[in-house]
Amino acid sequence: MVSATINISNLSSEAFIAGYLDDVRYELTDGELIDLEPTGLHEQVAGLINRKLNVAIDLLNLPWFIPMKCLIKPLGQNSAFRPDVVILDRTALANEPLWKTEPVITLGKSVKLVVEVVSTNWQNDYARKVEDYEALGIGEYWIADYLGLGGKRYIGLSKQPVITIYQLVDGIYQGQQFRGTERLISQTFPDLNLTAEEIFIAGR
Repeated sequence: MVSATINISNLSSEAFIAGYLDDVRYELTDGELIDLEPTGLHEQVAGLINRKLNVAIDLLNLPWFIPMKCLIKPLGQNSAFRPDVVILDRTALANEPLWKTEPVITLGKSVKLVVEVVSTNWQNDYARKVEDYEALGIGEYWIADYLGLGGKRYIGLSKQPVITIYQLVDGIYQGQQFRGTERLISQTFPDLNLTAEEIFIAGR
């Protein structure tokens, strides 16, 4: 997505949820309203990943689903993230304090996997959200950088498209990168037949 910061600061997560829950263009980071301005190519990439993961869920007959819209709200922070794809465990939602009245997730155990498709605001995906999703205990986090926008410290000097998959190991994310025809390795879906290049093609 092409991201921009709207001139609104110190917005509480409660005020954001009340005013922007249904507006999929926005998320909240440390009280700042972020305009995500999704591009068509971004939506193509997110749509492909959504489709592939939905098929994997169906094949395994799991009690999981991908919501049409959902916010992830780290507790104690004025942030509310709107991931491009998120897989929720239906059996865990009874413990979510907000879910019955609004599609807001506060507990990492409710999330099986989360995907962010990298935008011009790549710092949030590679730095901030890695920390917050790790702290929440979300077991798997994908960063789909189909344009190779991430900083060199994250994706290397070549600045080539890359998929980074973080797996939670003893409470700490361990990352692995995939390029070209490499098949993605997912602990959540060990039999998933999807390559990095298939995702990159969707964004062309």
